[in-house]
Amino acid sequence: MAISTYKIFLMKGTTADSTTTWAKLVDIKDFPDLGGAPEMLETTTLSDKMQTYIPGIQSLDALEFTANYTLADFRTLKALEGTELDLAVWFGGTENGGVLTPTGSDGKFEFRGQISAFPVGSGVNEVVDMTITIAPSSPITLATA
Repeated sequence: MAISTYKIFLMKGTTADSTTTWAKLVDIKDFPDLGGAPEMLETTTLSDKMQTYIPGIQSLDALEFTANYTLADFRTLKALEGTELDLAVWFGGTENGGVLTPTGSDGKFEFRGQISAFPVGSGVNEVVDMTITIAPSSPITLATA
């Protein structure tokens, strides 16, 4: 069954006593690809009538998220710049009395990285957005629990 982008969250982990506690970092409006195609390493020989390849290292660019700009969220993100963080994108949550709670019931994609944020340009009668850029420092993995 397909899922909707409703209830997808950018999460930040805090580790204490070997236990990681996750909390929503900021509300996001979109999220990037959480992986990429591997580089293709050519293995063609002079006996091959067509090029052949094996997969190499997986490509991954900076992860860019869009969020509504608020001064509070911007300050939260700026305070985290220059620090390697435990981060994740969680798919799935529950709603009770209009309050959303992230659960990751449809997948938790975890990685480490460093954040930067900046407001983006806008025009007349538009919402002011900001871009959150994450430089990943570990592979993105699907959490097993």
